[in-house]
Amino acid sequence: MTDAHSDDLRLALELADLADAISLEHFRARDLEVSTKPDRSYVTEADLAVERALRDRLADARPGDGIFGEEFGVEGDSRRQWIIDPIDGTANYLRGVPVWASLIALAIDGEVVAGVVSAPAMDRRWWASQGSGAWTTSSVAEAGATADDSAPRRIRVSGVGELGDASLSFQSLAQWDDAGYLDRLLALSRRVWRDRAYGDMWSYMLLAEGLIDITGEFDVKPYDLAAVAIVVEEAGGRFTSVDGEPGPWHGNSLATNGLLHDVALDALR
Repeated sequence: MTDAHSDDLRLALELADLADAISLEHFRARDLEVSTKPDRSYVTEADLAVERALRDRLADARPGDGIFGEEFGVEGDSRRQWIIDPIDGTANYLRGVPVWASLIALAIDGEVVAGVVSAPAMDRRWWASQGSGAWTTSSVAEAGATADDSAPRRIRVSGVGELGDASLSFQSLAQWDDAGYLDRLLALSRRVWRDRAYGDMWSYMLLAEGLIDITGEFDVKPYDLAAVAIVVEEAGGRFTSVDGEPGPWHGNSLATNGLLHDVALDALR
């Protein structure tokens, strides 16, 4: 890590280590405390504990920075803002499904410059910083990897250039239906090679690794998207709203390998 944001990325990775230790301790615990927020989404004691711990660490390491977290909102008024989703995929987490992650990102003047997606129950982590590419840790399940092979490897989006050859993840039919886009999603699904709903951060990481080519969703917040957005972009993809506005700030997303972005936007207009 030698780029302009290497120190911040190192801190983000340290925060991910802290988050992993807390979230794994509570994962699949029989006495896990779960409650419902006003928007009817779930929150567990692990969500709260992770975010508290990350805020405490940031108060020591970056006392002048702001924080925007899912559970405790906005703190501070700074051009530098840490954006935290302590557990993305809480519904999976509380059911014991291993597809969940802590999302940690840093935005400066509204531009995301570093991000980490850490999924300890899957034994996976992805990260990126502006101008330095996107990376992941190796997995024993991958070709050529061994139990001792923990070296990071760089990831890239796919080179699929035709919609008919593309793999699409739509996250949740209910989201698209509630947003009034279900007919357009179904029309797009008929034009691609394959469609699946991988869900949450997982679809974006599959995209960044070149394993799928298009994904998008609605009813999301910046803390759901900031970290995954920079990983996708540094892997060579594009990340916008469904209207083509760049960044994770618009309440919905469309991420692609870049080659298919314009045709996907056209299909959803």
